[in-house]
Amino acid sequence: MTSTDRTHDPARRSWVESANAPECDFPIQNLPWCVFRSEDGSSRIGVGIGDQILDLQAVILGEDDPVDTSALGGVVTCALTAPTLNQFMGLGREAWRATRHFVADLLDASSQCRDDLLVPMADAQLLMPATVGDYTDFYASRYHATNVGRMFRPDGEPLMPNYLHLPVGYHGRASSVVVSGTDIRRPHGQLKPDDGDPVFGPIKLLDYELEFGAFIGEANQLGDRVPIDDAMHRIFGLVILNDWSARDVQKWEYQPLGPFNAKNFASTISPWVVTIDALAPFRRPGPERLPEDPPLLPYLQPSGDDVLDVTCEVSLASASMREAGTDPVTLTRGSLADLCWSFAQMLSHHTSTGCPMRPGDLIGSGTVSGPEKDSRGCLLELTWRGSEPVDLPDGTQRRFLLDGDELTISAWCESEGARRIGLGSCSGVVRPAE
Repeated sequence: MTSTDRTHDPARRSWVESANAPECDFPIQNLPWCVFRSEDGSSRIGVGIGDQILDLQAVILGEDDPVDTSALGGVVTCALTAPTLNQFMGLGREAWRATRHFVADLLDASSQCRDDLLVPMADAQLLMPATVGDYTDFYASRYHATNVGRMFRPDGEPLMPNYLHLPVGYHGRASSVVVSGTDIRRPHGQLKPDDGDPVFGPIKLLDYELEFGAFIGEANQLGDRVPIDDAMHRIFGLVILNDWSARDVQKWEYQPLGPFNAKNFASTISPWVVTIDALAPFRRPGPERLPEDPPLLPYLQPSGDDVLDVTCEVSLASASMREAGTDPVTLTRGSLADLCWSFAQMLSHHTSTGCPMRPGDLIGSGTVSGPEKDSRGCLLELTWRGSEPVDLPDGTQRRFLLDGDELTISAWCESEGARRIGLGSCSGVVRPAE
């Protein structure tokens, strides 16, 4: 297990009482980052604690009863009053860790209660936590890649020859990365019926993809590589990611250059960034390789506890289910630990050519799928291209998503000797094409 410190002490409590509830996503051991809209309309950086948000601008600039922030230094306090997390992300690991300790001590039960620094989450509009300059999505689940390969190449090898040698990825579209709660309009696309010529119209095979995204913090310069033993130190934190996919567009366009319009219309992320430091109790060695797998080149050899043990769950509620007050149906339950490539390997490979990464760049894991049917991370797999539809309590079935469907992904971490923490949730409602 990666080393922990006093901020991870499972016995630690906060003066924010809601943070001490056993099932709370945001206890004092977590302290996830966000950006929210304040009453004056400005965008402010915050930290989640229980059902509240600690307003960092109020902490730093408050005049009536100022908090002593001298231990942070002017560079850090300036970054924390910015409208996005990019500047703070770029300061690097030591600044992140020092700020985590400062915030934890401020919120500790032994400290003075400062309700004036808090904003109720229920009253806050959560925004994109960072400006995403570049977005790269990977294909890091062997189970997902194997299932898809068996569907589309039933008579051949399910995995492509390169798959076990390097983390496969493609460059996504940063401009269509949106925050949880944003409606998803069904896109149009060029579709190829099996028995006819291409047509243009609303897509029919809309899918979700259960993923996680890693925000890059400290940059590397053009021409510099990030070695694998430094890669996790460059990652600021994780968000939940739903990479909405148009499967009918994808199957027509993907050769020879891979995903394009099938993936560029929307990718939703959760508003809370759970830091790599907060995830320290939930890191494990690996990823593991099978005995028959080819040896990895040295630059991709795992050097530490790079596997993140995060449990995730996908649920769906149709429009009629929500109107009737029916609970959402769980579609998938999986684990980020099932990936065969880690975020450290993804970042090391991404920069192996000297590609520069910048604070706020986002890398996606690709669909998180496991060995069992109920751990398959998208409807393409779960329904096996629509041949095994999912039954909903309103009497309808789902092969792919329909208008009005609300898709929600939630995630959390649990480990013996550690306080449970959560990553919140990531949701979106499918709206009709226009």
